[in-house]
Amino acid sequence: MLVNADFHIHSCFSMASSKDMLIDNIASKAKLKGLSLLGTGDGLHPKWLDIIEENTVNSGDGIYSTDDADFVITTEIEGKNKIHHLIIIPDIDIAREISDKLPSKNKNVDGRPKTNLNGAEILELVRQYDCLIGPAHAFTPWTGMYKSFDSIYDCYEKKVDFVELGLSADTNMADTVSELKDFTFLSNSDAHSPWPHRLGREFNQIELQDISFSSIKHSIKHSKIKANYGLVPNLGKYHMTACTKCFKLVDPEIAKTNKMKCGCGGRIKKGVDFRISEISDFDKAHHPDFRPPYVHLMPLAELISTVYDKGVTTKTVQNIWQKLIDAFGNEINVLINSDIDEIEKFDLNVSKAIQAFRNNTIDIIPGGGGKYGEINFDLPKIEEKKPKVVTLDNF
Repeated sequence: MLVNADFHIHSCFSMASSKDMLIDNIASKAKLKGLSLLGTGDGLHPKWLDIIEENTVNSGDGIYSTDDADFVITTEIEGKNKIHHLIIIPDIDIAREISDKLPSKNKNVDGRPKTNLNGAEILELVRQYDCLIGPAHAFTPWTGMYKSFDSIYDCYEKKVDFVELGLSADTNMADTVSELKDFTFLSNSDAHSPWPHRLGREFNQIELQDISFSSIKHSIKHSKIKANYGLVPNLGKYHMTACTKCFKLVDPEIAKTNKMKCGCGGRIKKGVDFRISEISDFDKAHHPDFRPPYVHLMPLAELISTVYDKGVTTKTVQNIWQKLIDAFGNEINVLINSDIDEIEKFDLNVSKAIQAFRNNTIDIIPGGGGKYGEINFDLPKIEEKKPKVVTLDNF
């Protein structure tokens, strides 16, 4: 069976997460999105595990179910050097054991625990319990594994089970790094709120024998991801090297010369695009035979918001979004599967924007420094609108 899955989210116990990140809310919004399998997130937090048990049915083999969605226990751990690691855990009992063993001062407070263990030590701990592990948002400049290491093996010492790409990278970028040719790529949302413009903004279509931890493990280890879905990397807020204060895009070499300080006084953050260029072996992607397609999209409400220049939560955007969901069942159907002519009957402008994504004819001003990229659906096809980048002449 083919299942739409988002393995990396957070609960109401994670810092900066919505208090609405509760099981029933997550499950009902996942149904509207078109997701049927979710990671629970925050799977080492005792109170969150209690809530999971109280609000789901144990379906066996690591799956906890509601009427709207199935959950597998997952967590994100912040290890040494502030590197984030994503763990998929066989069941709640094992999650409690790992939580007891993990050296961490905040694991009963924050849903994403911090520990002084390095990547190799975390791998050894969770592998004792048959968990799956890989770097979370591997290339991001704040907490990605590649911010500190030039090789994934320098971090973990052994082969991990997957690599999570993150919002500012995709398969075409990651497959310029030769050491990743044997790894399964995951694309997950890292959602901190349950709304469909956050939940499942990146997700995986995965082939499963059944809904179980054992089947999830087999599919990830044997490259049964059939498609990755996610943002165009240029839209990611850390795609380009830029100032974190004024968001000005800066030539990376100039940034290094100026010790990553911007003229406005802000700090410049190295972009994912440049970081990958530093560690890549190829100018163009070398995809292994098992690598599935990476399909670019953006959340429907954000797409409508961009088209009409209205806030995501405004009545204009939400009314159009709801009409499309009522007509086509869920957001993923609207964005990927539904006939454009049928969508056009509800909203001509939105149908053109969806078609632009499907045809790869969108015009993008890239993001960086913590600011998302911008789209203009009205302009003719440009592969990537050339951003204004600070050089020696205008720094």
